[in-house]
Amino acid sequence: MTVYGTRPEAIKVAPVIKALEASEMLDSVTVVTGQHREMLDQVNRTFEIGPDHDLDIFEHGASLSMIVARVLERLDPVLVAEQPAAVVVQGDTSTSIAAALAAFHRGIPVVHVEAGLRSGNILSPFPEEANRKITSRIASLHLAPTMSSRDNLLREGVDPETISVTGNTVIDALLMTAEKKTPFTDPGLESLADSGRQVILVTTHRRENWGAMEGVGRALARLATIFPDAQVVMPAHRNPVVREAVLPHLQGLNNVTVTEPLAYGEFTRLLSLARVVLTDSGGVQEEAPSLGKPVLVMRQDTERPEAVDAGTVKLVGTDEERIVDEVTTLLTHQATYDAMAQAINPYGDGRSAARSVSAVLHLVCGGPRPGDWKGGSPR
Repeated sequence: MTVYGTRPEAIKVAPVIKALEASEMLDSVTVVTGQHREMLDQVNRTFEIGPDHDLDIFEHGASLSMIVARVLERLDPVLVAEQPAAVVVQGDTSTSIAAALAAFHRGIPVVHVEAGLRSGNILSPFPEEANRKITSRIASLHLAPTMSSRDNLLREGVDPETISVTGNTVIDALLMTAEKKTPFTDPGLESLADSGRQVILVTTHRRENWGAMEGVGRALARLATIFPDAQVVMPAHRNPVVREAVLPHLQGLNNVTVTEPLAYGEFTRLLSLARVVLTDSGGVQEEAPSLGKPVLVMRQDTERPEAVDAGTVKLVGTDEERIVDEVTTLLTHQATYDAMAQAINPYGDGRSAARSVSAVLHLVCGGPRPGDWKGGSPR
């Protein structure tokens, strides 16, 4: 049984679900919580996944505690009815920690996809850092995306026999969709794709950045003025806190495009068009380097240090001046740009889902233990 509820989770478990469905030894049951609603449904349509159960917990303004409580309450009878041999959860969301707890309470082994990420700061990102650390104490199988993630788990005393290094499944999802060149539903984006203009792609939503997003909005407005021939494109997160802080600064600027959240295929195509990516998203830190895009991360720390070490990702924080300076440098200094764009992506090779299912088979059926992925680039 795979349980997921947000757009990022859906993207990263979609290749795993497809690999589980293809297995001759396993039956796949999918459960969505609906923590995200429209964005979650978009991803399911993209990957042609029809959930077997929908807990439908979404409610505007629901607190973190309400989300966790609803998942626990509504998932438990599904676990009783289905009696899964294992429950697969992904990452660090309220859905993932609640599903892991629900399975643990029923004595069902938990498989943690994307295990071992650590920022080292329990409050950043919040609540994700705590969620993933708690899940690590519950999980029976840890599917670590990189050797660095594996090392984090080992330092915390996790049994090495329960860890399998698979690469990150987001690269599988990216490569599955990147070649399709999904048409944009927004005619303006389709025109932009044909124009050859430089694109500055922006995504922001992190809870710990909410107090700093006014500065992010001002920085984007300044960049649009400094680079009138470039197009700033921001698929706006639906959270009103984000929109009210950022969007007023962007009004009236002809070279700024604000869209609703894009379906995954459309976002992947937009990512391939970008010259520079400015984000506080975790998944984008992994996806963009696979397409040769420099990533400036609007955070003070990251649980994904591998790309920082490789040079394809740079932490810039949320300071207005710093954001403007770093984007300007990339757009005006070709050598600096090339150094980031050509760095080796450390996150996956497109075969992470297959390794994940092999590890699950080892857990529940006693199959051979898969070898660890040692790293490399899908490019």
